[in-house]
Amino acid sequence: MSTLKIKYFQLISCCFIIFIVSFYNCGNNGLRKIKKSRKIQVITDNNANCYYLYKNQPMGLEYELARGFADFLGVELELITPQWQEMEPMLQKNQADIIAANLTITDNRKQDLDFSIGILPIQQFVITNNRNDSIRNEQNLAGETIHIRENTSYHERLLQLQENGIDLSLQLYADLPSEEFIRRVSIDDIALTIADSHIARLNRRYYPNIKLAFPIEEQQEIGWAVKKGNRELLQKINQYFTQIKENGTFDKLYNKYYGSAEIFDYVDLLKFHERIDKRLPKYETKIKEEAAKYGFDWRLIAAMIYQESHFNPRARSYTGVRGLMQLTLVTAREMGIKSRLNPEQSIKGGVKYLDKIYQRFDDISSEDRMKFTLASYNIGYGHIRDAQFLAEEQDLDKNKWRTMIEVLPLLRYRKHYKKTRYGYARGTEPVRYVERIMSYYEILRRQGIN
Repeated sequence: MSTLKIKYFQLISCCFIIFIVSFYNCGNNGLRKIKKSRKIQVITDNNANCYYLYKNQPMGLEYELARGFADFLGVELELITPQWQEMEPMLQKNQADIIAANLTITDNRKQDLDFSIGILPIQQFVITNNRNDSIRNEQNLAGETIHIRENTSYHERLLQLQENGIDLSLQLYADLPSEEFIRRVSIDDIALTIADSHIARLNRRYYPNIKLAFPIEEQQEIGWAVKKGNRELLQKINQYFTQIKENGTFDKLYNKYYGSAEIFDYVDLLKFHERIDKRLPKYETKIKEEAAKYGFDWRLIAAMIYQESHFNPRARSYTGVRGLMQLTLVTAREMGIKSRLNPEQSIKGGVKYLDKIYQRFDDISSEDRMKFTLASYNIGYGHIRDAQFLAEEQDLDKNKWRTMIEVLPLLRYRKHYKKTRYGYARGTEPVRYVERIMSYYEILRRQGIN
């Protein structure tokens, strides 16, 4: 072989090696950079569904998932919250490692980004005011203006509908969150918007006069995005999501933020919002005073009182309990209360009794302890301990509220309650009771009532 040919093959070989090394590094330098810097930079959105501060504490499903992933890698978490249209360019310029911002996985986006496995199934819905009966299907969108944020999956889908011949108009906004569009629909400032199902159902609690009119897209999924070719980092992300879905961590986080979103009673929520304005102020000072004595969040107590009596001091149940906090005569006497119909005495006695129960659940972690306490206030301490006994029988974690959701309803059935000390109970009621209180509590929190 001639010297020229040898040099030619050597050159080709070198180029091939350089290509392979470059290709390998392209796929793996993202994770290597993270481990070297001991820090992962995550782009997210500053809103109620991704990341926000509550009393200077970071909150949000995407935030908690990102924090968990940073712990999974053993590195620090740095959050970046640019405007919506800046997210992908920042990732492409290597100014961050991941986008974790409620990003829907679409074919168009997969041309420029690599996505993790799906985190959460969602579906796009047309959102209207519930007085609007004219929008029932896609054809009804003809001639209408729909308000959305640009460069979203909603934008992508509506452009498809236009291409399919539906003569709708788009009013695009640069960086407005879905929650704001939903609020504007609720006050008739705009007629139509689009929102993902989990966002719409959650916000229906705060704006009960909105309606999920109909879906405009098949079911999709939310995922995390990385720069094209960042294979090793993507593999780690998928490994993390698989792990937290298998061990229950993801369900726990989802229920924390969206678990009660399906609980929706239009009339009740309208009354709740009305009575927050008209009735709650009469009792707010006393609720705050009594809650502070025991270190309770006064808004949780307010939510509980609404569930018990709708802030009606003369409320009376068919079981004979009376007043704002629906105390039995025996409990009122035990707590030193002379008149259950006196609002201040009822609040004082009810919160004192709640604390008494709370202290008895010192074996429950702080996160679930109050839910056990509320359930006991509703159905009785003994029935909750019975449910824990049934949980142990089934090798379930008796100290987790998610277990109680599963086990408490069993107290309705003889084959289960015959094994217990306190017997039959309407076990579905305390589950519903706790879920409603937590829903009301979340509304008070998210509305910024302090």
